[in-house]
Amino acid sequence: MTLPAALQEALAKALGCPIRRAVPVGGGCIAQACRIETDRGPYFLKWGPPEVARTFAAEAAGLQALRAAESPLVIPEVVARSEARPDCPGFLLLEWIEPGRPGPRFWEHFGEGLARLHRYLGPRYGFDQENFIGRMPQENTWEDDWPTFFWRHRIEPQVRWARERSRWERSWDRWLERLEARLPELLPARPPASILHGDLWSGNFMVTADGRAALIDPAVYYGDRETDLAMTELFGGFDARFYAAYRAAWPLEPGYEERRELYNLYHLINHLNLFGGGYAAGVARTLRRFA
Repeated sequence: MTLPAALQEALAKALGCPIRRAVPVGGGCIAQACRIETDRGPYFLKWGPPEVARTFAAEAAGLQALRAAESPLVIPEVVARSEARPDCPGFLLLEWIEPGRPGPRFWEHFGEGLARLHRYLGPRYGFDQENFIGRMPQENTWEDDWPTFFWRHRIEPQVRWARERSRWERSWDRWLERLEARLPELLPARPPASILHGDLWSGNFMVTADGRAALIDPAVYYGDRETDLAMTELFGGFDARFYAAYRAAWPLEPGYEERRELYNLYHLINHLNLFGGGYAAGVARTLRRFA
């Protein structure tokens, strides 16, 4: 893989050594991604034009916040970052994490590690800056009340964008109004404000060479820890040992199974915005259920 000359120059300046080779890696759906090899060792590189690189600052801030939580989970270190310029793509340079295979207690350690991560609490619900959930903006304005945060900065913006894209059905409005009215009784007012990965599905963790779980591509904010767990179950779920270990480390409050579906409404509407009508039935079913 040949990197643009201006990008190679910027990377060499940031690292203090030349780039020997760039090898494409799979998995990215927005930015271009590769492993770069240098005399100092390998690094992971994301790069792209301004519309792609605009997500990098928020991703870097999220990774740094997750690292500050000091959990047993592996969080890649941010090495360097640059905005896109007319003569050079923007980039995010991270520590390279060598992939491996899960050991016999991988899922137990992953569940325990996520519970430990969630013990790191913020002052309120939100984050210091806006970020992205996939390609969509994610609002993180601080709030003292959790149902208020979830409605104003998760559900409402996604619904607004769905209307703008003509992907929202008018028949859903009556259910949406009822859901808004019921939200304070459906969600806890002030659960612990845990630091969250924010987009925790199977594509956003990896197994390291020494068999540990590493978190990548976060959409970080402080909120109800159940939202992270709910997201893990949206597309089939993780191994049962993960959930058992998490609950043993930090038991969930009664009613999680009900709240899980409500929390995943956010991701369903986001996927409706990103990918279209295939998610409409799931959105309608969840709205109808809670209305």
